[in-house]
Amino acid sequence: MPELPDITVYIEALEARVVGKTLNKVRVASPAVLRTFDPPYSAPQGAPVVRLRRLGKRIVFEFPDELFLVIHLMVAGRLQWKAAGTAVPKKVGLAALDFDGGSLILTEQGTRKRAGIWILRGEEALDRENRGGVEPLEASPVEFAAALTGENRTLKRALTDPRIFSGIGNSFSDEILWEARLSPVARTRQLDPEEIERLHIATVGQLTKWTDLLRTQVGGEWPAKVTAFRPEMAVHGKYGEACPRCGTAVQRIVYAANETNYCPTCQTGGKLLADRSLSRLLGDDWPKTLEELEELKGR
Repeated sequence: MPELPDITVYIEALEARVVGKTLNKVRVASPAVLRTFDPPYSAPQGAPVVRLRRLGKRIVFEFPDELFLVIHLMVAGRLQWKAAGTAVPKKVGLAALDFDGGSLILTEQGTRKRAGIWILRGEEALDRENRGGVEPLEASPVEFAAALTGENRTLKRALTDPRIFSGIGNSFSDEILWEARLSPVARTRQLDPEEIERLHIATVGQLTKWTDLLRTQVGGEWPAKVTAFRPEMAVHGKYGEACPRCGTAVQRIVYAANETNYCPTCQTGGKLLADRSLSRLLGDDWPKTLEELEELKGR
């Protein structure tokens, strides 16, 4: 799922192409992409884009008279900038926004179509789409700590909950926790002040670092390679590979369609976190430490 750094770079690329430009037409290839019906999806047609903004992981196009078009890419949604009038791809295309200088095409891989478009009238309607999480790059250390400890959650769940923090998902939460040297299953209310400060610094540092890196990689062109897995990442998507800090093999916790990656040496004091699927399979044989894991592999 595109997260704060990806969305920021998308918005910057769009600002250079559509701010001040008239939206000529909205083409909908898959009606399921429309999540509202009043105002109609045609309402922004003929109006100029006043500005763009980010709302969590959503991209907001603002038009005159407090009219908004909101795109949520969800997990597999992606944006393409093509020549004006380019046809929407048949299999993966959902919709297109046509401008004189080009067409913004929304696509989504896979059979589960989750990406959506909302047409909203008024700031109050837009605010209702706000999940309420604090902006991690704007929150003071005190505000960050208050949001983090408002509920006693695991760090992984707290960082990725949009009601707590805005714009952080599975990928960058792994990188943040690795940078902070904190376990993904540590409880938020059990952290001491030094650990909370470390997490705040890591959050700001990682999100800033990745936004700058993606911006540099794009270099003013269109961000065509938005992905959750990048070779420069320390642990996310690196299961079995060496931690770049200590050399220990990166481990994972698999749950539903996601997984959490972490370094047991840097983050959990050498303890292996129980993976639900493997725990069910191995039962009491589930290794608790790196040494036990190596012994299990050697059997």
